[in-house]
Amino acid sequence: MVPWLGENDHNFPLIKTALDDPNGLIAAGGDLSPQRLISAYKRGIFPWYNDDQPILWWSPAPRCVLTPDKIHISRSLAKQLRKNQFRISFNQSFADVIQQCSISRQHQEGTWITSEMQRAYLQLHHLGIAHSVEAWIDDELVGGLYGLAIGNIFFGESMFSRRSNASKVAFCQLAQQLQEWDFKLIDCQIHSNHLQSLGAYEISREHFQCYLDAIEKTLTSAPRGLWQ
Repeated sequence: MVPWLGENDHNFPLIKTALDDPNGLIAAGGDLSPQRLISAYKRGIFPWYNDDQPILWWSPAPRCVLTPDKIHISRSLAKQLRKNQFRISFNQSFADVIQQCSISRQHQEGTWITSEMQRAYLQLHHLGIAHSVEAWIDDELVGGLYGLAIGNIFFGESMFSRRSNASKVAFCQLAQQLQEWDFKLIDCQIHSNHLQSLGAYEISREHFQCYLDAIEKTLTSAPRGLWQ
């Protein structure tokens, strides 16, 4: 049995108590208030559920991560970057990015970016916690990603592409910017071949906990204005 979170209970179990099957399930219930979401991410926990389920909270192991200074740029991606096909921006169209990610997920693996989740992350965006990266061709949004910046970790959530390599170029720009701001890690949550091609790798829950422990010492992230 996993713990059920009460309405005013923002405490989460230690991530070492997460289930092995299903991998990473650690709690259920609660809400998606900014306070609860921030508390969850600081502990390495994120929500993931469908419309017909209660809110489910996860911390899978191993954890897929990427260090900003170790991003892998293949020959084909380097060629794409030299073309300057895409204009990259930060925080210019957060609501559109999360909406497009939701549509992309519906086609790929179910509707887990629910309307409730979109509203919650938009709140975090207004608070300067959640951020988006956009890829444009002229005035058309063709790719992007979003996630949370807490301390020196960027907790990536989802990405989408409507043109080949658009999200990869946006991700490269993000990694470069995070490196300049001395971020230590990009949390990619769960392994995928797409992320692995960019240099993501898996670490143990214990290793990931070490990065989380450092958040309390570096809780200031890049100033909000730098994301513009």
